[in-house]
Amino acid sequence: MKKFFHEFKEFISRGNVMDMAIGVIIASAFGKITTSLVNDVFMPFIGWLIGGIDLAKLNVTLAPAVVDEAGEVVKEAVVIGIGTFLTTIIDFILVAFVVFLVVKAFNTAKKKLEKPAAEPAPAAPPEPTKEEVLLTEIRDLLKNK
Repeated sequence: MKKFFHEFKEFISRGNVMDMAIGVIIASAFGKITTSLVNDVFMPFIGWLIGGIDLAKLNVTLAPAVVDEAGEVVKEAVVIGIGTFLTTIIDFILVAFVVFLVVKAFNTAKKKLEKPAAEPAPAAPPEPTKEEVLLTEIRDLLKNK
């Protein structure tokens, strides 16, 4: 049991766990921001564009609510929440787009950091030896004959 707690302590004390915890906290806050953006900005605008409909209340009723004589609901209505579904889809697309931009920026920065330094200019070829110069002259003379 002692070994188990020791391994757990090592796991928790790693930097990766702390980074992950910070990421989860930031993602949670970011999720609230995007949900508010979708619900409070995009959806009213889209509803206004399509004729002043509140998309959050856009539902398809499959079976109406059953009400008794006293006015109390005996059986809840069966509805399909199209507006809620659309809101969730727009929220997902917005989050996915932002994550795409973050990953793209990260990959671009990573490529720039990994780019090798400018390659040095190739060294000039070594000068030919006396023997090579002599052989070249002989070759040129034989060609001319």
